[in-house]
Amino acid sequence: MGLWKLRLSMYGTLTLIIMLSTLFFAIILTLIGALNILLLATFVVIFNILQWLYAPKIIDSIYHTREISPNDNPKLYNTVKRLSEKMGLKMPKLMIAHIPIPNAFAYGSPLTGPRVAVTSELLRVLEDEEVEAVIGHELGHLKHRDVQIMMFVSVLPAIFYFLGYSLMLSGWFGGYRGRNSIGYMMIVGFICLIVYWILSLFVLGLSRYREYYADRRSATTVEDGARKLSEALAKIVHHTSKVKSFYAEKNIGALGAFKSLFISDPDRAETDIINLSTLRHLTDQQLVNRILSRKITFADRLIELFSSHPNIVKRLKALKEIEEKSRYGVA
Repeated sequence: MGLWKLRLSMYGTLTLIIMLSTLFFAIILTLIGALNILLLATFVVIFNILQWLYAPKIIDSIYHTREISPNDNPKLYNTVKRLSEKMGLKMPKLMIAHIPIPNAFAYGSPLTGPRVAVTSELLRVLEDEEVEAVIGHELGHLKHRDVQIMMFVSVLPAIFYFLGYSLMLSGWFGGYRGRNSIGYMMIVGFICLIVYWILSLFVLGLSRYREYYADRRSATTVEDGARKLSEALAKIVHHTSKVKSFYAEKNIGALGAFKSLFISDPDRAETDIINLSTLRHLTDQQLVNRILSRKITFADRLIELFSSHPNIVKRLKALKEIEEKSRYGVA
């Protein structure tokens, strides 16, 4: 996916989300009156802002993160510092998360500042150059302000979600009188839930575009970044699919609580990877090529619609295209 096509898709999706939200707000305002919806919308916005401000503390608690000092891991610390300077970013806090899957994520708020976390399993599974590419991807999210953008767009469907349930419950318990009968308000509430579902699909689509954009930032910032990130993603998916049964059996459901932050969706690992028995003795590039050779089915495309991350085959193909263009000096 070319840079301008990617940017057009992202900005187009964001514009469409805002336009649809505005249109549906106008319709709902007409149906139930401004005061009710504006009060609820204000509540949802305040709730989401507070959640955003304190989310880093929740994430730290769920994923057992701690800050890494220069003395703890000088090589990793210097990698983050060097890439941050290269991208024109203030160096974020470097965290390590003690969870049994190889992954990484960027997060933060005005209260905590930006943070980049890698899991202890990621450092064990990946080579140093692959970790560098993953760090480049996460710094790309911070560079593109993806944490703030996704927080903003996530508020819009959330308003319709709470509004829908509020109207249905109020209608059911007789909270509205006159023309706003029980059936009338429940129908409007149901329409709000449909709007929530539609907007959520667009938000997931925007999230997938932001992942491509962060991939591109890493590929163009890190030396030979496209190859390194391709190998890193392939190995992350491969190893996550092997340990998935571990945390499923232990019922560690919290691992997926903020999975949209991860560089790779752990819940997609088993559908993203191909038969593991054929992958045990492959080199990194052979693993990448084996995944690239897989055909994308209708089921794959359907599953992707409900995911915050792109299909792994499509993602590796986009990186392969960047790698080939870089090899021949094409922008």
